[in-house]
Amino acid sequence: MPVKIRLQRHGKKGKPFYWIVAADARSKRDGKFLEKLGIYNPNTNPATIDLDVDGAVKWLGNGAQPSDTAKRLLSYKGALLKHHLLGGLRKGALTEEQVAEKFNAWVAEKEAAVAAKVSGLTKEQEAEKAKALEAEKAVNEKRIADAQALEAEAAAEVAAAEAAEIAATEAAAEEAPATEEVVAEEAPAAEEAPAAEEAGEETKEA
Repeated sequence: MPVKIRLQRHGKKGKPFYWIVAADARSKRDGKFLEKLGIYNPNTNPATIDLDVDGAVKWLGNGAQPSDTAKRLLSYKGALLKHHLLGGLRKGALTEEQVAEKFNAWVAEKEAAVAAKVSGLTKEQEAEKAKALEAEKAVNEKRIADAQALEAEAAAEVAAAEAAEIAATEAAAEEAPATEEVVAEEAPAAEEAPAAEEAGEETKEA
């Protein structure tokens, strides 16, 4: 029975994740499988890959053929390397200690590289967060400055209106005495009129 190591799709639309399975090559992609070897989630950064390396090596040793994507994942997790080293062990080119030493050294180097990548991503995220915070702070400061400018403008308008009202009141107060003086000057002329009438009457009597 030909066996393939391939991906089986799961998850929801737009956010799939995959099982890494050993399945009969004649079965459907998402159909029955012989053994689940791990998971692959491309939605995280970096992508999450959890693989049973020994199980994958066992199937490779039994002649299972990985698909292109599965082959990249097996290589990334060291399954292909371990399969190759065990081939050297079977041929007598390597001892079990050498196989374990080489594989463990590779795993340590890979983990260091992944940790460095994660650290770099964390720093980038922190930098982006700080940048976003500064931008938000600048927007808030501008909003406060605009509000203060509007308040100052409104206060200036109120002060100008009060000053204009005070000036109008003072002008009205200055005009009032002048009007009274005019009235006072016209009053004697009105009083002279009866005297003129009396003189006219005297002339008629004469």
